[in-house]
Amino acid sequence: MEKFVRLRAVAAPLPLANVDTDMIIPARFMKALTRDGLGRHLFQELRYTGDGCERADFILNHPSCRNAGILVAERNFACGSSREHAVWALADFGIRCVIAPSFGDIFASNARKNGLLLVRLADSVCEQLRSAITLSQYAPIEVDLEAQTILLASGETIAFTVDPDDRRVLLEGLDDIGRTLRHADAIARFESAS
Repeated sequence: MEKFVRLRAVAAPLPLANVDTDMIIPARFMKALTRDGLGRHLFQELRYTGDGCERADFILNHPSCRNAGILVAERNFACGSSREHAVWALADFGIRCVIAPSFGDIFASNARKNGLLLVRLADSVCEQLRSAITLSQYAPIEVDLEAQTILLASGETIAFTVDPDDRRVLLEGLDDIGRTLRHADAIARFESAS
């Protein structure tokens, strides 16, 4: 898993509450056996019309946000079903960090396992952040997991905290297998003693 220490990227404001995992990646696109290509179906119903044309008013179709690496959403982001494909679609699109007041519990677990940083900030702070991003005409911001700060284009800094275990896993780039392999010597000793 790729380490997450610091990310400087365009942030796309998504002022929608209760975005469920089916909105992130509709079930009909979850037939593939790999994670590759899921990003093109990210927010399918919001990004495209029924005939496949881009919706000009959706933020990820905005010329400045087509390569966004950060999403600033509203409360209860990624609620609903437990599909890990939602995290995979975000990652395949290029999103490495989602900032919102709250997240679906299963999505949050899947995010950590796949290297997606979730930053929880108060509703009012997320709203101010979305406004600042728009006012700066989508100038890149920096999310620093090591310092637990967000640096805006204006120079303003916003502090955040992440669960210490989640932070360590992301900083070290450890998926579940990597976390287990950190104890390889102890496992070998146990197995040889049996």
